[in-house]
Amino acid sequence: MSRPLFPCVRRGLLSFAGVLVLAMTFLAAAPRGLAAESGLRVAVFDVDATPPIGADMAYDPVTNSWDLGLRARGVVLLGAGEPIVLAAVDWIGIGNEGYDTFRATLANAAGTVPSRVAVHCLHQHDAPDCDFGAERILTEAGVSPVSYEGTFARETLRRLERAIRLALPRAQPLTHLGLGSAAVQEVASNRRILGPDGKVRAVRYTTCTDPALRAEPAGTIDPQVSLISLWNGDQPVAVLSYYATHPQSYYRTGIPNPDFPGVARFLRQLAVPAALHVHFNGAGGNLGAGKYNDGSKENRGLLAERLADGLRRAWESTRREPLTAEAVGWQVDAVSLPVSTNLVEAELRAKLKAREGAFFLSGGAAKLSFLLRQQAGHRTEISCLRLGKARLLHLPGELFVEYQLAAKAMRPDLFVAMAAYGDYGPGYIGTRIAYAEGGYETSPAASHVSPDVEDVLLGSVRRLLTTP
Repeated sequence: MSRPLFPCVRRGLLSFAGVLVLAMTFLAAAPRGLAAESGLRVAVFDVDATPPIGADMAYDPVTNSWDLGLRARGVVLLGAGEPIVLAAVDWIGIGNEGYDTFRATLANAAGTVPSRVAVHCLHQHDAPDCDFGAERILTEAGVSPVSYEGTFARETLRRLERAIRLALPRAQPLTHLGLGSAAVQEVASNRRILGPDGKVRAVRYTTCTDPALRAEPAGTIDPQVSLISLWNGDQPVAVLSYYATHPQSYYRTGIPNPDFPGVARFLRQLAVPAALHVHFNGAGGNLGAGKYNDGSKENRGLLAERLADGLRRAWESTRREPLTAEAVGWQVDAVSLPVSTNLVEAELRAKLKAREGAFFLSGGAAKLSFLLRQQAGHRTEISCLRLGKARLLHLPGELFVEYQLAAKAMRPDLFVAMAAYGDYGPGYIGTRIAYAEGGYETSPAASHVSPDVEDVLLGSVRRLLTTP
């Protein structure tokens, strides 16, 4: 028998061929798994955020329940760097140390960092308020925290943490992005009615019984609802909606409920059940339904139907396009919010020590919590999620609609949507001119920042929208 002249070469070739065959076999057997691991995925989470009977909400203790409770829901985006978490909660607000804790908890559950987490409230009023800093200030002073008592908030955090951990293994491939928008008819109106002198002569709250004020024009609003849908092939996985207005039809009922935005969200959930519907409140600090709402109980259903109709038309106008990891990005701009000169630590502490009623009625503990954070050098993170040609901005406080309109005007070539009511610590955030016009929203009782806040926030938004 003849022997090969170069046995080592032959063995090497055979070994290489074997490895190649094995590699090709593996690739042929598991292309879907590899594609899933290298591509985008999206996980959804949804937990009950309804406080039990006897718990304190922002205004009243819970005495009963309604057909629809409060939800805390959102999405986790995977495959574009560290995970990104977007969450919307049916509470009046989550502020200061409470906001930090929510972001840190959700980040830990998703395996990411807090700076890649955005948490927003829808600002319903028959709902809880969360501020662990205010809770601590009152407890240390020997005062009952009442609505700031954080037992239920911490229970909700445990639910959210568990829900996210369970959702991650069930994440679905994210292959397409859908974008749509439509005008919402007869829901939002501007709350601030100006007189001939350019000053606020009346505030048209979300319930307005004055026919003359309801007859005033709608004023400056953003009538558009923006819809961002996330798809796995032909199946929608999540629908994110953004609309700017105060969400009240009526409240002070003692019954936690998501008001008309929650009802509208529920109607759309029934219409498109395959996707989780997550609604965000835009820059609606100076907007409400007052022009169209005299407080009649029937108006909750009417306003819900109008918002749901806008959501339906935005869904029907949606155009889908493929989405890759390269088309997803996350940017953060940390800014220092200028504190109102009306916030003076010595005065706030004196009122707390004296158990002065005005301190509690005006949210004095939350004001002191915000002031102390700013004095310690706290910086508020403004973030922007890039999804293809969409830009989703995340801002704090009860932001005026002019910020949202300005952001859209900065980049008319993009699909810009804004969620406000992030960190609730600043309270209302008006425009510079609004502080000179007067009115409740920019009063010392309501706004914890100075007029210079406009330059700070618009500068941040501009950087996020223009930085490649």
